[in-house]
Amino acid sequence: MFLDDTIAAIATAPGIGGIGIIRISGPEACDVVNRIFHSKQSVPLGERQTRTIHYGHIVHPKTGKTLDEVIVVLMKGPHSYTAEDVVEIQCHGGFVSVREILKVLLSEGVRQAEEGEFTKRAFLNGRIDLTQAEAIIDIIDAKTEQSLEVAVNQLDGTLSKYIRALRDELIAMIAHLEVTIDYPEEDIEEVSAQEVRTGLAPILEKMDTLLATAQRGKLLRDGVMVSIIGRPNAGKSSLMNALLREDRAIVTNIPGTTRDSIEEFLTIQGIPVRLIDTAGIRETEDIVESMGVEKARQYLDKADVVVLVIDGSKPLEPEEQELLQLITNRPSIIFLNKADQAQCVSKEEIAALGTFTEIVTISAAQGEGMDEMARVITSLVQGGSVQASHEAMLSNVRHITLMEQAKVSLDQSILAIDSGMPIDLIVTDIRAAWELLGDITGESLRESMVDELFKRFCLGK
Repeated sequence: MFLDDTIAAIATAPGIGGIGIIRISGPEACDVVNRIFHSKQSVPLGERQTRTIHYGHIVHPKTGKTLDEVIVVLMKGPHSYTAEDVVEIQCHGGFVSVREILKVLLSEGVRQAEEGEFTKRAFLNGRIDLTQAEAIIDIIDAKTEQSLEVAVNQLDGTLSKYIRALRDELIAMIAHLEVTIDYPEEDIEEVSAQEVRTGLAPILEKMDTLLATAQRGKLLRDGVMVSIIGRPNAGKSSLMNALLREDRAIVTNIPGTTRDSIEEFLTIQGIPVRLIDTAGIRETEDIVESMGVEKARQYLDKADVVVLVIDGSKPLEPEEQELLQLITNRPSIIFLNKADQAQCVSKEEIAALGTFTEIVTISAAQGEGMDEMARVITSLVQGGSVQASHEAMLSNVRHITLMEQAKVSLDQSILAIDSGMPIDLIVTDIRAAWELLGDITGESLRESMVDELFKRFCLGK
């Protein structure tokens, strides 16, 4: 951890724009910028008032060449993003200016920041916890208003407060139990195993309540993955184009036109949807097409919702019957396509082959199918209620996994109590749950895991 040095990075996206921002953080931030920033004021930056903006020019300290006309924003620690002294140089946007200014800063002894290091410092300096740090990248990656709201609530500390309250209850129980174990001669009221069981019940109930939000939170955060599968020429690409309302996929009468998967994002009633049009599934000796078929089967396995398109104007093929068996009892929509032609396959015939969420007759070429898709997707996200809650919600896979593991540890402590195990063994499971909850907020997280988490961030954040 290099918390005693000063870092810098370009904080704006690459390319031409109105403004380019270079962010500097650390104990030498004011002094370093002061050496290259020239303004009419003679007072050094370090002596100026925090949260102020200053106009001037960046001048190369060795050549005296003016690099750009800039505005410098001064934010002294601990009231800054990283809780350190932070200076942001706002120059003209473009490729050259920001790079030249960063190059000068690095020549003055500043280190190039690693990915996510500014947010990492905010975490290590105690300004935010780990759930709030992860919320920042979720805000950046948000694809809909709903997913943004979930991330903002997490940044506000809603989840952190919920987790800390659970940890406080557990540590109070652990402390009381360990005192009675370590100092049996002291006049301390002994806690019985049944009293521990009674105390754990409301904690487990709160964990269950939070875990109940996991599926909905994850879908709002990451989106619903919808795979469109079927035989060649069933109308998959036509359906894809109808849902997107644009000619995204090539549509021809030649079987096997789609040889690779096509992915697009769209929003359905506030839910981000990752829509994937896959290659037609059939036996083929074409090596390229067979690779596409294999990828289609992989997307079938990973999908949150499977859309099977069947050409209703032709009898069912063996591959279609196999696919129906594979997706039975899963969130699924069966589209009997080409309703504008004489039908050979009925809804009753499909229903007899498995359990599916929806079986609908459509004509994809005429732009049908969106209403049915929306109904199934919204029902998947907690019965169609897709409004993001202001209550604590689990949306991050890491958080969900750790919460599930913590609950398992408490369940094991309940089993140990019911089996008549000694209190000191029961405490071990309760402490394991407390530590796992601490991993969520970062209060008991290993340094190597912290490093890995912040690698997901971009430079300058």
